[in-house]
Amino acid sequence: QVQLVESGGGLVQAGGSLRLSCAASGRTFSRYAMGWFRQAPGKEREFVATVSWSGGMTQYTDSVKGRFTISRDNAKNTVYLQMNTLKPEDTNVYYCAAGRYDSSVRSYDYWGQGTQVTVSS
Repeated sequence: QVQLVESGGGLVQAGGSLRLSCAASGRTFSRYAMGWFRQAPGKEREFVATVSWSGGMTQYTDSVKGRFTISRDNAKNTVYLQMNTLKPEDTNVYYCAAGRYDSSVRSYDYWGQGTQVTVSS
């Protein structure tokens, strides 16, 4: 069992930066790939980024490539999402998840409660 708690969301102006963190409980954190997803009201949850269990591989959705960076620190049981050059369309609730290294929501078994990111124009 893995419990996930996100933090770091907030309100930022367009062009600004935020760093999201996701702290995991349990000693099996390093066995899982970790992903970030986001969801707007009334829309499906969508993939943002994922990192392999070792941190050696990453994937991003096209709209965030070059602006967002996912990383993890297995010693701290934490995964991060550094978000730069934020745009109003990045406004969403952001969720971290633990599961298989994949971009599909169905590949992840454990989810955090989400953190709100709001980007003003």
